Amino acid sequence: MDWFNGEVAGIILFFIGVYGLCARRNIIKTIISLSILQAAIILYIISDDAYSSKVPPIISTSAHPIQMADPIPQALMITAIVIGISITAVALTLFVSMYHHYGTTNWNKALSKRRDAD
Repeated sequence: MDWFNGEVAGIILFFIGVYGLCARRNIIKTIISLSILQAAIILYIISDDAYSSKVPPIISTSAHPIQMADPIPQALMITAIVIGISITAVALTLFVSMYHHYGTTNWNKALSKRRDAD
C-alpha cells in the first residue's frame, strides 16, 4: 500500500465532492460536498510536503534547513480550515432562510418557485 498516501486520498475525496456537486440537487448534500472538497484540498496540500525525513522547524534548531518541513503550507491550511468553517456556517444559515421562504431543499424547485413569484 505504498501508493495510497495522503495525496491519493485527497484526490479521491476531491472527485467524490465534485460528484456530489454535480449529481445531487439537494442543498444540504451540496453544502456537504463543498466541505468534502475543502477537506480534500487541505489534505492534498498538507500531505504534499510530508516526508518521514523532514523534521518540524520548531523542535530541532540543529537540523539543516533542507531537512526542515516548510511551515508556510501548514499555516495557510489552518487559515483555510477557518475559512471553510465560516463558509459552511454561512451556507447553512442561507439554507435555513431559503427553506423557510420556499419550503424545499431542492435547488430546481426553489428556482422555479422564485421564478413563479417574480
